[in-house]
Amino acid sequence: MNRRKITLATAVVVAAALGLTACGGGEAPAADSKSISIMAPFLEAQPPATDGAVQKKFEELTGKDVNITWVPNSSYGDKMNITLASTEIPQIMVVQSKSPGFVKNAEAGAFWDLTDKLKDYPNLKTTFPEIQKNSSVNGKVYGVFRARGPMRTAVMFRQDWLDKLGLKAPETTEDLYNVAKAFTERDPDGNGQNDTWGITIPKWGALGTNSPYDFIETWYGAGNRWTEKDGKLIPSFETEEFLEANRFVKKMVDEKLINPDFATFDGTKWNEPFFNGKGGMIVDVDSRVSVLINLFKQANPNDFQNKVGFVGNLQGPDGELRAHPTDGYSGFLAVPKASVRTEAELKNILSFLDKMNGKELATLFNNGIEGVNFAVEDGKAATIKPETPEGKVVNTDIKSYAQLGTNVTGNNFYPVKQPSEYEQKVYDDRLKLMAEDLKSAVYNPAAPYVSPTYVAKGAQLDNIVADARIKYLAGQINEQGLKDAIQLWSTSGGDKVKEEINKLWQENR
Repeated sequence: MNRRKITLATAVVVAAALGLTACGGGEAPAADSKSISIMAPFLEAQPPATDGAVQKKFEELTGKDVNITWVPNSSYGDKMNITLASTEIPQIMVVQSKSPGFVKNAEAGAFWDLTDKLKDYPNLKTTFPEIQKNSSVNGKVYGVFRARGPMRTAVMFRQDWLDKLGLKAPETTEDLYNVAKAFTERDPDGNGQNDTWGITIPKWGALGTNSPYDFIETWYGAGNRWTEKDGKLIPSFETEEFLEANRFVKKMVDEKLINPDFATFDGTKWNEPFFNGKGGMIVDVDSRVSVLINLFKQANPNDFQNKVGFVGNLQGPDGELRAHPTDGYSGFLAVPKASVRTEAELKNILSFLDKMNGKELATLFNNGIEGVNFAVEDGKAATIKPETPEGKVVNTDIKSYAQLGTNVTGNNFYPVKQPSEYEQKVYDDRLKLMAEDLKSAVYNPAAPYVSPTYVAKGAQLDNIVADARIKYLAGQINEQGLKDAIQLWSTSGGDKVKEEINKLWQENR
């Protein structure tokens, strides 16, 4: 963090803590108040209208007057800090991550500890305790986590290229190399020119952000961000397997099997080399499969079904399958104490959140309004066509309201019916593949724990290794330079992070 953010975060903690005993927030709402205030991000060009159909349905199903402050996603973190330092604090806040500011506020007592309270509400008592643990702050639950598919890792490839070259879909990291080499050297598009490469990777330096590098390191046995070795937790980059995985990636870089501009390539253009016949593979989340298929469908609706193939996680060099999961959540809904001051008020809010995670509200947030923008066909939500103006507004608005969904007991809404039998099969196959890979998931054992030193300087520490990794892959430093950077991480505060993480891990085992 820069100095401004550190100062702001500190001010927020003080202000929020004072808000617990002062009057910040004005008159206390009645315990059974009919009015609920929420702050949430929106991802579209404009926020939903306050009198829109989705808003009206939301209030009808909950019996509450729901006042939502919509904030642009790009500035949400700063707005959250500013709001917490003000006297106008909502009763429910979307918190997007365990950021340093949030952690400091939570541990200062600014948010309700819900650890022992959620079990009393059927729609908030999670069926994914491991994910709830991941979302906690050192074992304490400060919000209802927003569930996301924990397994999403996939390898996508040009199926038409694979078929032309008579190759099989990769199952191992060695297969990945062999397919990448063939896609680079054997003219898979048949144009007689040496103008293709095996894998496209965009600029992606940060550690532990579900990058292609993270996936490959997990496949090699380095762990997922942290790993247990000899009874202690250590960062994945301190393992020999981390070095082996990056030697593997560097070999592909050196042999030009990866796009030469990988260190600077714009991630917003990741699909283009695949679609345009330059790069034959992408290692990313499985939802990109449908995005790629749709690109080919838009280009030629009569010939798009044999362009994109995919598999899940790959076996490492030792033949073991170690699948790389996410932490399984994307932030949470937290309840500030400055605006919800008593246990009775908290019960009112938790009952409201319980309704929000029931089938009716989950369907509204994720599918929309039946008969307006979707119809139920074969147990799935099918888009009503032709799209009406009312349906278009609902389809747009639910992209924002989905930010309020938690789904901590599973998806209580309709799966979306795909446009064609082929696309439905691909979608179903993706779900089956991810469910199967989940059996081999390697979770981050340190995910629940927050080291004070890491809160203070974690970003700077991680950049030491992340920058060195990219420089090593690009040939700007050798392997010893990468090892030196890892040692610098340790001596610059990393050893203290390890000490704190291991203490928390031992205390909560």
